[in-house]
Amino acid sequence: MSTYRTIVVGTDGSDSSLRAVDRAAMIAAQEGAKLIVASAHQPVAEKGGWSRPPSPDHVVDTRAEDSLKREGYRMHGAAPVYEILQTARDRAKAAGASDIVERAIEGAPVEALVKLAKEVDADLIVVGDIGLNSVAGRLLGSVPADVARRVRVDILIVHTAD
Repeated sequence: MSTYRTIVVGTDGSDSSLRAVDRAAMIAAQEGAKLIVASAHQPVAEKGGWSRPPSPDHVVDTRAEDSLKREGYRMHGAAPVYEILQTARDRAKAAGASDIVERAIEGAPVEALVKLAKEVDADLIVVGDIGLNSVAGRLLGSVPADVARRVRVDILIVHTAD
């Protein structure tokens, strides 16, 4: 019987986060676990305009605005969050994972990972260590430290810095 059944790994597309994906995929392959590769993104504009300027993750298609509302960006397969997820999926597959699910989650990275882990009843969350040992990370918090404080499942913090 395997220890882990559902593993969640977060990625922002950076080299360091993709190293965490590689490690999560190796564990998923060894355990026969489902690997959920997640990437957080900010919400798209509602009808009536932006509450803040759009980030590069936002793809707005006015033809879809009325019928699709906040989901309009999904009709663009090239939206950055989906490219990030596809790259992560390819890396996970190359590392041996076979049951891979991609999830684009609206919100900030920490909240997105915590929400997803609870939603899918994850046994393990894998994150990279970027920000963990930085001055900014100690003062403002880092994704690995903040996630670890907010969930009650195993967390693997992968050393990803060069």
